[in-house]
Amino acid sequence: MQTTLLSIIPVLPSADIGRDLRWYREKTGFETHVADSMYAVLYRENLVIHLQWHADTPEDPLLGGSVIRIAVSPIGPFFEELVGRGAVSAGSLRMETPWKTHEFGLFDLNGNALFFMEDLG
Repeated sequence: MQTTLLSIIPVLPSADIGRDLRWYREKTGFETHVADSMYAVLYRENLVIHLQWHADTPEDPLLGGSVIRIAVSPIGPFFEELVGRGAVSAGSLRMETPWKTHEFGLFDLNGNALFFMEDLG
């Protein structure tokens, strides 16, 4: 079975999730799907944007980097391919997360985070 790459979702840094949710609703028409003080998912038609709070300090693991989420189905064959390429360790696949995904991630050479996820919902 081969994995199909379905979509790419930007995860944008936010210094204030509540403020940014209001801005996205008022200025762009994106509506909040789920949100808390650290993370939010916004939709408009078939487009999705995620917001993630970042501290912008040296302790922030994404300082200077960006995040994208790439939706795939099924995740297993793609994960095994990247294990075989040495891109991720065999134990890095998270199954049935609280947000209803199977997922794993890695950083590129520039500190950008790439998360691959299969939506279970």
